[in-house]
Amino acid sequence: MTLISILVGTLVAGVGSVWLAAMLAYALLSRFTQHLLSLAAGALLATAFMRLLPEAFEQSAVAGVSAQVLFAVLLMGLIFFFLLDKAELWHHGHEHGHSHSEVAHSHHHHTGGSWAVLLGDSVHAFGDGILIAAAFVADSRLGVAAALAVMAHEVPHHVGDLVVLRQSLGNAKAALIKLSLSGSVTALGGLIGYLLVGALEEYLPLFLVVAASSFIYVALADLIPQLQKRLSPSQTAAQVAWLFAGIALVVALSEWAQH
Repeated sequence: MTLISILVGTLVAGVGSVWLAAMLAYALLSRFTQHLLSLAAGALLATAFMRLLPEAFEQSAVAGVSAQVLFAVLLMGLIFFFLLDKAELWHHGHEHGHSHSEVAHSHHHHTGGSWAVLLGDSVHAFGDGILIAAAFVADSRLGVAAALAVMAHEVPHHVGDLVVLRQSLGNAKAALIKLSLSGSVTALGGLIGYLLVGALEEYLPLFLVVAASSFIYVALADLIPQLQKRLSPSQTAAQVAWLFAGIALVVALSEWAQH
């Protein structure tokens, strides 16, 4: 049952985010991606600090892992994802507020072609799948929160990817299919994660901390910097409101799952 939940959760996060992004990109509603960035940042931070880390500390009491070890893994995780970012395998930092042509140009400059977009997405999707699997193994409610948080931050990222792929391939349908296949790698990561975490269950608190470090890094290094722009008071208020909406969404889903 846990494996089925993992596969469903990873497919919703990996492929569902692509199709939701397509609805935004192809319906010319990409201006809403700024709001999605705020929502995703709130959801990621809330999932990390209110769900993953507390669960890791609870599990560590049973597994005999000290708090010092957990914080060391959290620190090493942040550094690890920074290094992956430098290798352009984990980066989500697209300027979604730009026009489609600007996004496409900057993304081509950053990755060097559509194949690199798909490779980077596949690597990231595989990693996301492992992290979602670790969350599901710990607690099904935690897994649902992790899957939705991943989906939330993938949507604005995939909007930029679809624009690039549509331009380079010259076919919107082909772009959607290829990116969907890339997103489906999340399920493969989920399967490997299930087998890996299941075999090393005593290390589950460490997996949860690594998942938290991934969420924290993406939120603070990729999403929030894109929100730190000079805005009018009303735009700033909307930005903050969407940020808290992301936090409230995670809290509400957690409360709903408990009942």
